[in-house]
Amino acid sequence: MRSDVKDMKLAKKGALRIEWAAKNMPVLSLIKERFSKETPLAGLKIACCLHVTTETAVLADVLKSGGADVYICASNPLSTQDDVAAALVKDLKVAVFAIKGEDTKTYYVHMKSVLEIKPDITMDDGADLVSTIHQRPVGMHANIIGGTEETTTGVIRLRALAEEGKLRYPIIAVNDA
Repeated sequence: MRSDVKDMKLAKKGALRIEWAAKNMPVLSLIKERFSKETPLAGLKIACCLHVTTETAVLADVLKSGGADVYICASNPLSTQDDVAAALVKDLKVAVFAIKGEDTKTYYVHMKSVLEIKPDITMDDGADLVSTIHQRPVGMHANIIGGTEETTTGVIRLRALAEEGKLRYPIIAVNDA
């Protein structure tokens, strides 16, 4: 599995932090239990542009338990937890493209790496992933069935696309759900 993280030697520390976070996220633990049995996301590819933190790692684990292939890049390189990124790759088998403090060029290279999978679903925080998709030819990602956006700023960007008739697929504003 192709990934780009700072240092895989950090994975052990990241795994301990993810384990702690999972114990403190009981709703996601219940969803993971259900998803493991039902696998409602089997065969789906999910491209995520989110903060690469312990909370995101727990979410990624739940999505994988549901049968999804999960790919993550950083929505904010300054919030990336390099140990968590390494543990996601090593222990949870999630493709991660994120390094704390990465420059703008690397940020977009990582985003394009996530989009190479031709996702079925997007999860975005700031609408950079969705904006990048919309800069590509229409057919490049015709298989996307939906997505989520976490920030008010991202929702404003996406509503502007929708008002122009240019938003290519439905997106749920997480804070409105």
